[in-house]
Amino acid sequence: MKAFSIFAVAVMTAAVAFADKKDSRFSAGPASSYSTRQTNDKVTVAAVPYDSEELAHTAFGKLNPYQHGILPVLVIIQNDTDQALKLDHLIVEYTSVDNRHVDSIPPADVQTFGGAPRPSMPSGSPIPHRKYKNPLNIEEIEGRSFAARMLPAHESANGFFYFQTVHRPGAKFYLTGIKEAATGKDIFFFEVPLDKK
Repeated sequence: MKAFSIFAVAVMTAAVAFADKKDSRFSAGPASSYSTRQTNDKVTVAAVPYDSEELAHTAFGKLNPYQHGILPVLVIIQNDTDQALKLDHLIVEYTSVDNRHVDSIPPADVQTFGGAPRPSMPSGSPIPHRKYKNPLNIEEIEGRSFAARMLPAHESANGFFYFQTVHRPGAKFYLTGIKEAATGKDIFFFEVPLDKK
């Protein structure tokens, strides 16, 4: 009976730990819940710059990428059409108020961006290492990036795009390249103002 009690306590402890870990996972709201959004042809795109410590904490834990020169922009795409959408050739840009266009940086590049070079290791070293030691080299950068390639009808997808820029009032998020999967028809481009209304 005592062994059973110890086993039950162990199972309950593991369940609580798993629940706590699951509850701390990042979750975006529906696209319609954000004030910085645009709808075209029954497709809604919301874009939110994560330029504050508070926002960064919800997605990246202790890391604030913006303090390291990288602006994460959370993008939510809601498909309210009756067609599946192809998202595999998206083009995204951050457009500043002076009309300067900044392309997004692939997450793998963000993870090596701005780090200090490490000393050279002798060739043949059995110790695997990255070329740069970088605070941005955390799994959340790639794990929370926008990765959806297809979007079924009446579903949504979300993730981050990363830009090497300073966020200023009046900036916009530009997105194009969404197509109907069956017909190849383009969905009109999106230019979402990033200022809260």
